[in-house]
Amino acid sequence: MSKPKAKVRTSKTVRLAPFDASEFLDSEEVIAEYLSAALEDPNPDVFLRAVANVAKARGVADIAKVSGLGRESLYKALAPGAKPRYETVRKVLDSLGVKLTVAAA
Repeated sequence: MSKPKAKVRTSKTVRLAPFDASEFLDSEEVIAEYLSAALEDPNPDVFLRAVANVAKARGVADIAKVSGLGRESLYKALAPGAKPRYETVRKVLDSLGVKLTVAAA
């Protein structure tokens, strides 16, 4: 009696491109919804990352120029773990053409 042959498994590697939210931020409505959803997260890094993605979608150099911030300063202010001043966040949001609003919960 012969031994049954063992099945040979071949693994296929699937390569995925990293997700880049800025590629999908193509209208004022989408940007507003995206930032609103990010602002609901208790982790401030989520909102900063969302603002950075919107800045990337609009062009970081342009946002830096309009906001009066240096490009490197803008990147640092929007990096995870950064603690930007309210004034800085306000300048960036103004340059993006968005505003924060407060509503009762």
